[in-house]
Amino acid sequence: MNTINFKKGLKGTSLLGLFFLFAITGVTVQSCADLDPDPTEFNLPPESFGSLEEMDSGIGGVYSQVTLAARMTTFYAPAWAGDDMTTHRALNKADFREFDQRAVLSSNSRLLRNWNAIFDAINSINGVLDRSEGLIGLEAVDQNLLQQYIGEAHFLRGILFYQLARVHGRIPLPLTKFPDPNISRSSLEEVYLQIESDLLLAEEKLPAIYPGVPSGASRPNSGSSRAFLARLYMDWGGFPMKDASKYTQAASSALQVMENADSHGFGLVDDLEDLWTLDGRFSKESLYTIAFCKQCPNNDVGNRKFSRLGLPADLGGWNETFAEIKFFEDFPAGPRKDATYRLDLDWQSFNAQKSPVFKKITGPPGNLNPGDFITERNDFIMRYAEILLIYAEASGLSGNVTSNSWEALNKIRRRAAGLPYATPDPSVDITSGIIEDLAFEESKWEFAGEYKRWYDLMRREKVKDVLSIRDNVSGLIPEHNPIIGSLEASNYLAPIPADAVARNPSLAD
Repeated sequence: MNTINFKKGLKGTSLLGLFFLFAITGVTVQSCADLDPDPTEFNLPPESFGSLEEMDSGIGGVYSQVTLAARMTTFYAPAWAGDDMTTHRALNKADFREFDQRAVLSSNSRLLRNWNAIFDAINSINGVLDRSEGLIGLEAVDQNLLQQYIGEAHFLRGILFYQLARVHGRIPLPLTKFPDPNISRSSLEEVYLQIESDLLLAEEKLPAIYPGVPSGASRPNSGSSRAFLARLYMDWGGFPMKDASKYTQAASSALQVMENADSHGFGLVDDLEDLWTLDGRFSKESLYTIAFCKQCPNNDVGNRKFSRLGLPADLGGWNETFAEIKFFEDFPAGPRKDATYRLDLDWQSFNAQKSPVFKKITGPPGNLNPGDFITERNDFIMRYAEILLIYAEASGLSGNVTSNSWEALNKIRRRAAGLPYATPDPSVDITSGIIEDLAFEESKWEFAGEYKRWYDLMRREKVKDVLSIRDNVSGLIPEHNPIIGSLEASNYLAPIPADAVARNPSLAD
């Protein structure tokens, strides 16, 4: 079994939950290791861990909570707002439909669950960081390993803050285990600066490649942090911050990852479809992987986003994640489309809902059991392909286009055409045009169905242009979930969950 041997996880409750979250108790472990959480661990004096082994257990527990937060489609619910994805027109998919139709309410239960789960993990991270301070400088403690653990904690906190900021914009920034019970939301600039600070510190403390784990940065390395900085700077340059100077930093960060890819174990795979298979769940293309397993001794931490959830009821599926018809019809034919969709299925004959099916969700035929709700598929939170396209787009947006910029774009175009990605080919290569728009368009096809498109539309403020023309080309099948909310930028960010505001009215400001 392909697993990561994370050590003993901690078990505790979120103190932030007492203030503005539901308290969430218990921890689900990330690997299939035989873990036995100690329920008394957080009853110990909070000032310091007693040993590096306890620190290791604390970090393992945090990974467990991140896995728990990410295992459901709840973690990615805003992605249904993109033009690549849709959900069922009825049934119990109302929370996803709110995003799909751009009419998200503060009572949306997916927003609340995501908010709670992420802040529960952040609270545990803060506890680990607080308790690590007593180990700093002790001769009996491996200081290099300690700093590596501290770097991991900052990386995880940074990407969790980032995940929430992409959804809500202004969020609170608790940085200690015992934050102000009336904590308010920080400014957008403060939020972005804190995420940057966490990722920079993580980059400084993490090794070039994490020892003893499978490929794909299942525990992050310094390149993982620099990659997320590149993505952060892209968002920072667009909506809602609109600081165009950040595009230069995005390009330079992406280039740094590219130039050091070998030392971080990063690269493209030859066949895109391999990424959606169980054998490809640990891949060099992943810049950070959240790993899952299906049958752990003490806890179920299987992934609950794939296989059955992407199939219609006609095939025994749960009608949750479908492809948009117009996007599917517009998608250029070729190996990449074959790797993205189940072209073997006659989707227009479905009775449950006439929508195309993502191979990225169901897996290739015969790879995942179509009746499975829980799988061992991993989440590639960021792929090396994204770094290449960030570099190409940011080069154009910053006004510093080079031959490397075009080569980064062309590597993705070659693979999409089924060609060796590292070999120039005049049949697909391009070296002129508005590269930022060409790279943006390439990202559209490359990451379809990976819960990313909405954030690209938002940062480039293209929501209205795109979502106002979702009708399919043939015109034979009406839009299943027509837009009912505003497509203006004022409606891009989701509201703070009503329950969180009820618990802490300061969040309403």
